[in-house]
Amino acid sequence: MAIGSATTIERVLNGAADPEIAALEAELRAAQLAADVTALDRLIADKLLFTGPNGRLGTKAQDLEAHASGVVRFRSHEPEELRVRRVGKNVAIAALRARLAVEVAGTITRGTYRYTRVWAREKGGPWRVVGGHVSEVASQSTRDSNDSL
Repeated sequence: MAIGSATTIERVLNGAADPEIAALEAELRAAQLAADVTALDRLIADKLLFTGPNGRLGTKAQDLEAHASGVVRFRSHEPEELRVRRVGKNVAIAALRARLAVEVAGTITRGTYRYTRVWAREKGGPWRVVGGHVSEVASQSTRDSNDSL
């Protein structure tokens, strides 16, 4: 199976099927794994509003530079669950949980992360990520201890 195949994403789709957004998520995953800056440039809106796992806002230019320079390298990206909700005909929200191994400036971080991405077709253009957020999913033991709070 190809790295970017929609089948990888579609097999973890939870809820109503949305093959169009699932295919876009698969393309984005493949671009991240391959550090394919051309594909990332096509899939990400110029005025991206994205919050990283550290709580800082990042721009499209910063993301593309991080991939192009090798500062960020996705070593593995295993989707576990994808949920998609359409908001009208030109906006969709995707929530993807995935196990990741990401190398940032030479240090590899592994964990389970949740991406929330807003896909939109602006001014009749192609689907692109216009906003989103990624955060680490707490381990089961952390969730259990927080349940008592």
